[in-house]
Amino acid sequence: MRIQDEVDNARVPLRDAIPIVIRVVDNEFQSEVLEKLGRLEANMEMLVGDGQPGRMKIAEDKISTLERHDVRRGVYDKIVSAVIATIVSTLIALHDHLGIW
Repeated sequence: MRIQDEVDNARVPLRDAIPIVIRVVDNEFQSEVLEKLGRLEANMEMLVGDGQPGRMKIAEDKISTLERHDVRRGVYDKIVSAVIATIVSTLIALHDHLGIW
């Protein structure tokens, strides 16, 4: 069956019988997409790192260092608070015996 026969045959609608494929070549669009993909790839390599530590790895290392210092500082703060509380409590308890106040 030829295409002309299908066109002449009214029982089969043309759009259902013949698949139409139109190929449009748009070099400007393709070059724009490729340029954007190149920039995306460069940004991903910068973030993740390409064989070297990327920005994400550096940021993770800084955050873990800050967390360690924060925990250490929290322990020091608790120790200093406990010492101050002990000194104040001792002074309050012994103020009559030492003649303070």
